[in-house]
Amino acid sequence: MQEIERKFLVKSDRFKTEAQTKYRIVQGFLNTHAERTVRVRIKGDEAFLTIKGKSNDAGTIRMEWEKKIAVKDAEALLAICEEGQIDKIRYEIGLGNHTFEVDEFFGNNKGLIVAEVELAAENEAFEKPNWLGEEVTGDVKYYNSQLSKKPFCDWN
Repeated sequence: MQEIERKFLVKSDRFKTEAQTKYRIVQGFLNTHAERTVRVRIKGDEAFLTIKGKSNDAGTIRMEWEKKIAVKDAEALLAICEEGQIDKIRYEIGLGNHTFEVDEFFGNNKGLIVAEVELAAENEAFEKPNWLGEEVTGDVKYYNSQLSKKPFCDWN
């Protein structure tokens, strides 16, 4: 129930040739409160309801609870979500003992590409691919819940 991850910008599209899988994700938020978010996600042909707690000060650790739900239920919930759906293609790239999830955003977030890696411990070492750029762990503007409110196209 605890998620430990680090987040990075991606500096080239070379990750696409290294991806083992890719799929589309559409998601919306039923709640984007600073203390918790409630997300509805359709990922490929599956759907999930996820609750995430507030991150620690470093932005690396937070509580996450996720439950698989029927796609038709997710579609109904997406219809009542807060404004600002997220549309992205996720690429999964295995490197060493870790999997990088690289999200290429579309719609109002087009042009933004972010990579995340989940870790077993906050200070766990991991191999960094050459396409990995600046670390943005803990920068809330890169949280999907915030991208739904203030999309990349509105940044200056």
